[in-house]
Amino acid sequence: MASPDTSLDLDPRSRRWPEQWRGLVDDAAIFPPGDAPLPEATAAYAARTREWHADLVGSFVLRDTDLPLVRGFDAPLSVVLTGGAGQLAGPFGLADRLGLSIAALEVAVRDVDDPVGNVRRIDAAARDAGIEVPVYVEVPGPPTASWLAAADEVAACDHRLKLRLGHVDHDLIPDAATVAGWIDAALDREMRFKATAGLHRAVRHDPEGGGAHGFLNVMAATQALWDGAGVADATAVLEQRDGAALAATDVSAARRWFTSFGSCSVTEPLDDLVSLGLTTEAVDTP
Repeated sequence: MASPDTSLDLDPRSRRWPEQWRGLVDDAAIFPPGDAPLPEATAAYAARTREWHADLVGSFVLRDTDLPLVRGFDAPLSVVLTGGAGQLAGPFGLADRLGLSIAALEVAVRDVDDPVGNVRRIDAAARDAGIEVPVYVEVPGPPTASWLAAADEVAACDHRLKLRLGHVDHDLIPDAATVAGWIDAALDREMRFKATAGLHRAVRHDPEGGGAHGFLNVMAATQALWDGAGVADATAVLEQRDGAALAATDVSAARRWFTSFGSCSVTEPLDDLVSLGLTTEAVDTP
C-alpha cells in the first residue's frame, strides 16, 4: 500500500488518523537518552503541529522545574514531579501564572517500604490542591503483593499507573513477564496506564545485547489480556519479534487502557508505523 502524502504544505487538520495511533506518543525529547535542549525541543514540538503526522503526538513532557523556562508555550504539558506528594500543588499555580496548560501530572512512589501510604499521601495532596487532570503514579518494583496493594490504592483513588519499561542500564529493564503482570493488574482494576522509557520502536528488539520492548507489543498484549488471555500468553506477545504478525493484530480496544508512552524520539515510532503499513488510513478528508 502506498505511503501517505507527506508534503510540507499539508494541513494536518485534513488528515484522519486511525484512532489507535492518535496521541500515542508523548514528546519526551528532553529526557535521556535524547537529552535535547529545552528550547530546541519546544521549537520542534511547535513545528510538528503542521506536519502530516501531527496527530501521532500528544503532550510535551517536562519536569516541574522546567515550567518557568517555557512561559506561554502553547502545548498540553505532562509534568513530571521531581519530588514527592508535596510538590503536586505547586505546578498548577505556576502554570496558571505562566499561561501554560497542564494535561497530566506524573509522580513516583518514593517510600518503597510503605507504597500504599505513599499513594494515599499523593491522593490527599491532589485533592487538597483541587487537581482534576489525570495523575499517573509510578509504583516501582515487580507485581508483588505490596505492589498490587499499592495498585489497588491507585485505582481506589481514581488515578492511573505509569509503567517504566526501559532503562539506560539494560540489566534493569523489566522482563516481559513483569510487564505482562503490570498490565494485567491495571486491567483487573480497570485502570488506565501510560508507559515511559525504552519504547522508541514498534517491535521488541535487542539493542546492545539487552531486550527492548516494542510499543506495538505492549498494545497487542494489552488487547490480548482485555480479551481474556492469561499473563503467560501476554508475555509471549511481549516477546514477539515478528513485526508483520503484530501489525496484523487487532489492537482497537487497547488504547482505552494504554493511553500513551513518553519517547525522546517521535521520528522512530513514526518510521516504524510507516514501515509496517499502519499509517495508510491517514488519508485526506474534505
